[in-house]
Amino acid sequence: MAKNGYSFKVGNLECLAISDGDFFMSHHQVFPNTQISLVEQLLRKNGIEPGEIPTTATCLLIRTGDELILIDTGFGVDFAPTTGKLIENLQAEGIKPADIDMVIVSHAHLDHMGGNADVEGKPIFPKARYIVTKEDWNFWTWEPNLADLPQDRFTQAQIAAVRKNLLPIQDRFDAIDYGTEILPGIKVMAAPGHTPGHTVLDISSDNERLLCTFDVAHFPFQLEQPDWYFSGDIDKEQAVITRHEVLNGASADKVLVMASHFPFPGLGYIMKDGETWTWQPIELRG
Repeated sequence: MAKNGYSFKVGNLECLAISDGDFFMSHHQVFPNTQISLVEQLLRKNGIEPGEIPTTATCLLIRTGDELILIDTGFGVDFAPTTGKLIENLQAEGIKPADIDMVIVSHAHLDHMGGNADVEGKPIFPKARYIVTKEDWNFWTWEPNLADLPQDRFTQAQIAAVRKNLLPIQDRFDAIDYGTEILPGIKVMAAPGHTPGHTVLDISSDNERLLCTFDVAHFPFQLEQPDWYFSGDIDKEQAVITRHEVLNGASADKVLVMASHFPFPGLGYIMKDGETWTWQPIELRG
C-alpha cells in the first residue's frame, strides 16, 4: 500500500483515497464542554497519550469511466508544512489537476476546500465544476454570518479560506439541494451541524456501497462518546443529533464507511457497541 494513496473499488467505480497530509489537534481543544480528565481517560483507553493528537486529512478520487471526480481538496499549500500534499500525491498517481472533471466539496471548512484555488484566486482544477450544498454556500458567503462567528485564530483562518477558495471562483460553483444525485450512484445527503450544509455522500455501484461521513466524527474514539460536543461543530446540538443518525444508519446497514480524518485511508465499518459505537478499520492490502 502506498502511504499517501490507497486504491479500492465500489462496484464498477474505481476509487482512490488520497492524503492531503497530517495535522495536530490539542486534546485541550477537541471537546470544549467536557472535563479534561474525562478526555484524557478516553484517549488513554484508546492507546493515545494526551497532548497533540495526530489527525489525517484524506480526500477521495472516483473514476466513473467517463469522468474523474475529486471529493474535497484538503487544506491547500499555505496552511502548514505537513498539509497541502494533495496535488503532489495525485501527480504521484499519474493524475494532473487538469484531469479532474468535477470537485465535490463535502462542506466549506478550510481543510476540505482549501485546495480549490491558488494564491491568485484561480481554480487549481481548471476544467472542473465545483459542487457544494446551497446551505453551506449561503452561510459562508454572507458576511453577517461570518461576523457572528467566534473571533478565534481558527475562525479567522476559515474566513480567509472562504475569501480565497470560494468567492474568486464562484462562477465555477453549482450550489445544490440535499438529496441531489450528482451522478448516477453518487448522492448528497443531509448531515448538518458541523456546518449548516455539511453532507454525507452515499455512493453505490453494482450492489456495493460506500458512505463518506466526512466530519460527522473526527476520531475513532469519538464514536464512544457521540454526545460530547466537538469544538469544530458550528451547531453542536444538531451535530450530536446528526452523529447519532449517521452512526445508527451506517452500523445497521453494515456499509463500508470512509471518514476523512480517521487514520489513513479512513476506510472501515461502524459497529454498534451497546448504546455507542466502535470503529473497525478494513484490513489493508500490502
